[in-house]
Amino acid sequence: MLKRVVLVIAAVAVVGGGAVGWYILSRPALPPGFAGGNGRLEAKQIDIATKYMGRIKLVLADEGDTVEAGQVVATMDTEPLEAQLRSAEAKIREARDNQRTAQAEVAVKKSEFAYAEKEYGRSKELVVRGAVSEQERDIDYSRMEVARAALLGAQAQAVRTVSAIDAETAEADRLRAEIKDSVLKAPVRGRIQDRLAEPGEVLPSGGKVLSMLDLANVYMYVFLPERITGKVALGSEARIVLDAAPQYPVKAVVAFVSPSAQFTPKTVETAEERHDLTFRVKLQLDPTRLREFEPYVKAGIPGMGYVRFDESAQWPEKLEPRPITVQQLWKPTSPDTSKDR
Repeated sequence: MLKRVVLVIAAVAVVGGGAVGWYILSRPALPPGFAGGNGRLEAKQIDIATKYMGRIKLVLADEGDTVEAGQVVATMDTEPLEAQLRSAEAKIREARDNQRTAQAEVAVKKSEFAYAEKEYGRSKELVVRGAVSEQERDIDYSRMEVARAALLGAQAQAVRTVSAIDAETAEADRLRAEIKDSVLKAPVRGRIQDRLAEPGEVLPSGGKVLSMLDLANVYMYVFLPERITGKVALGSEARIVLDAAPQYPVKAVVAFVSPSAQFTPKTVETAEERHDLTFRVKLQLDPTRLREFEPYVKAGIPGMGYVRFDESAQWPEKLEPRPITVQQLWKPTSPDTSKDR
């Protein structure tokens, strides 16, 4: 019995040692001037949401679809808005009719005032000669002032019609803008990650309809100790090695270094000894290269990120990128599986 127990312990030790050895050997040994840490691919997430409250009419994209910038992905029900727009346009036509009427009234009042002004001018001349009485002159003056007041009132009414036209035009423009915003478009090229609402649902202002990933903005965060991050410059060369394709390191650059330290997350292990405080470092992938492998770009793929903080150091051979095409990355499985057995 004791012999069996010893054999089992020895077998477990051999298997465990082999697993540890494989894990260590599968990760490139880092020479001085380099540091690395575990991470996962992440992509910038963009939520496509409603600007105004309303009912969803159509959702034109589904999870996994790749959409182009400006592509329509959902529409809202705009029937109430279109009815309000027709009402506003009718009010604009009415206001313009009122404006023409007011302008005609101004022309009439202007003519009446001109006539009254001439009458008063003649009365002033004739009263000096004694041809008319001062009373008649005063009457003509009163008529002129009444005509002047009527002209000013007509002009004010004409100005009000212009203001009414401007107000109704602004209302119509607002409704057109709201109708335009009811057509939801993808802001960038990307992949739909989640479909969060369905046709017929009523959403509040800012209600999320779709969530998408910007496939041109893919990165990995690694956590490095303070003695390393102090030497890392923005724009420094970096490498990302994904667990799904460990034989193909990918070029990256250091795009961001956190200005404040934080505790190392439990799910992150650096190549060096764990430290209580680390700094978050962002490794950004090249958008042009990402476009070539777009169908295989997925958020959440685990891997390792490596940073060079000594510009004079040479990258290890295992971390040098190799020329590769999509066809070489993963070969399709043969339909006749018997040949592979």
